[in-house]
Amino acid sequence: MYTNHAEIRCQQRGIKAEVVDAILAYGRRKRRHGADVYFMDDRARARAEEELGRQYARLSDRLNSYLVMSDDGKIITAAKRTRRLKF
Repeated sequence: MYTNHAEIRCQQRGIKAEVVDAILAYGRRKRRHGADVYFMDDRARARAEEELGRQYARLSDRLNSYLVMSDDGKIITAAKRTRRLKF
């Protein structure tokens, strides 16, 4: 599911597997430069909060990340959002 690069980046940036799972499950997907970018917008956060309940409270401050996924379903990289993503 992860490329070697993505594993290294997640470890370096402190992005845990549960955060990746939440972003993939509830996040919004946009196509950019031949890959899918997953991120949490306000609507996705509201849906995650409704479904996850207490677990969301624990994750909410760490969901300011995004994932880039290739067409074959592997996560290419992950990073923290410091500003608005432009599409």
